[in-house]
Amino acid sequence: MYRYDEFDRDFVNARVEEFRDQVARRMSGELADDAFKPLRLMNGVYLQLHAYMLRVAIPYGTMNSRQVRMLAHIARRYDRGYGHFTTRQNIQFNWPALSDIPDILAELATVEMHAIQTSGNCIRNVTSDQFAGAAIDEVADPRPYAEILRQWSTVHPEFSFLPRKFKIAITGAEHDRAAIQFHDIGLHLKKNDKGELGFGFYIGGGQGRTPFVAKKIHDFVPEADLLAYTTAVLRVYNLYGRRDNKYKARIKILVHETGVEELTRQIDEEFARLKGGELTLPEADIKAIAEYFKAPVFLERPEGWESLARWKKADEGFARWVERNVHPHKNPDYASITISLKPIGGIPGDATDAQMDAVADIAEEYGFDEVRVTHEQNLVLPHVALADLEPVYRALTAAGLATANAGFITDIIACPGLDYCALANARSIPLSQEISTRFGSPERQAEIGDLKIKISGCINACGHHHAGHIGLLGVEKKGTELYQITLGGSADEHSSIGEIIGRGFEPEKVTDAIETLIETYLGLRLKPEETFLEAYRRVGPKPFKDALYGASPAEAA
Repeated sequence: MYRYDEFDRDFVNARVEEFRDQVARRMSGELADDAFKPLRLMNGVYLQLHAYMLRVAIPYGTMNSRQVRMLAHIARRYDRGYGHFTTRQNIQFNWPALSDIPDILAELATVEMHAIQTSGNCIRNVTSDQFAGAAIDEVADPRPYAEILRQWSTVHPEFSFLPRKFKIAITGAEHDRAAIQFHDIGLHLKKNDKGELGFGFYIGGGQGRTPFVAKKIHDFVPEADLLAYTTAVLRVYNLYGRRDNKYKARIKILVHETGVEELTRQIDEEFARLKGGELTLPEADIKAIAEYFKAPVFLERPEGWESLARWKKADEGFARWVERNVHPHKNPDYASITISLKPIGGIPGDATDAQMDAVADIAEEYGFDEVRVTHEQNLVLPHVALADLEPVYRALTAAGLATANAGFITDIIACPGLDYCALANARSIPLSQEISTRFGSPERQAEIGDLKIKISGCINACGHHHAGHIGLLGVEKKGTELYQITLGGSADEHSSIGEIIGRGFEPEKVTDAIETLIETYLGLRLKPEETFLEAYRRVGPKPFKDALYGASPAEAA
């Protein structure tokens, strides 16, 4: 992983001291709240429903054990003993005192972490595939390019005050695990016919009140032109993106209103002026950054296969965990492990200080000192020998982190909702807990198979409900919480936006409605291997709508 140089350290430390002064002036009354707001947002500090919230950046979701232990320490000393991992591969602390936040940032700086550009109308944390560098299906590790984009975009003078926040994601595999088509810029790292690396460029994806799947505007931008082409996109957006209406300020609206062909023409014109200039990436610089992400030295561990078979036969729980949470690795003697932060009946994405310490210990002993955060609010150990899976499982079990549900119905994405967020209309957490409890038995989850439920407490869609196979959107109607159901969303290489299928449900009726949808799917599927999404795309919304609301008299006749 990338390590700070002298410039990085000096820059981050200077920002900490600058913010310490700003907080002191706010607390003394010298700085009014309106004047303080943009300053705190530049340092990842939000004012939520009950308290301040601090969002800490985890670039492309990659950490070492020392950094994970620091997050545990902050949760223990400055918060209420837990942190919340987010869909931006970051972590949020929900209860810090404003007076403590400069000290928190100073402690984070000692382990090369910060909260810069985790909020505000700037380029946010660049996200990536949680299995990057380990995935058997990737063309190349996308994280060096994410790091290049991070360095280039940090306090970029031209792009620090964009019309609206700006999100970039990058994947290096054909199977998209980074949801690139729901980002302002989505990058697909690939090779052309000559074996050269470059990027498929997507723009204008996003969720919220006007969701769009991104449009591909270039099939192959050469590796060396990454910054030049990205700059061209951002310059056009910065010039023409709307600043009069924050609900129409994202680049997705510019793409929609201008038209993708015309916008692409303008971007290509700007790129022509930049191509071959100072933004061209030197090959030596690319190699220097890539060296930080070089794979660890993997010892041959062929005994792992025999041990794995023996352990699976001896322990049904271990076998279930391997089936769901262990993923293929480039090296056949190793695997990548998803650590579920979705215990049955638990709060999605939360981890206690003790659990974070346990993950750090496990990563240090068995995982080459590396931990990833996923955009689905879980953690990953990217490199674990098959021979070590059994002791890793035992250690995770002891920490309450061995739930075998990756990709199952209980692996729910949920925003903090009305329990924390001042923007929310409805609660997300209690609903996710109820659904998880209802469908939590291993047998029931295995029967249902792959299914993604995503819950948002308001139209801002922080829970990614538009991209859920089943999405739930909390709305407020006459002072009552209601939940709209969407079906058929997906955030992979075949991205789609879920369809609203009817009127909303009261909170106490939502889980029964999910039960009805599940039973309808089980009755419709052609074979056990047909997933909910596949069945929905085959038959469409009508059978599900009829099951929930009843067929119309004409249809019934």
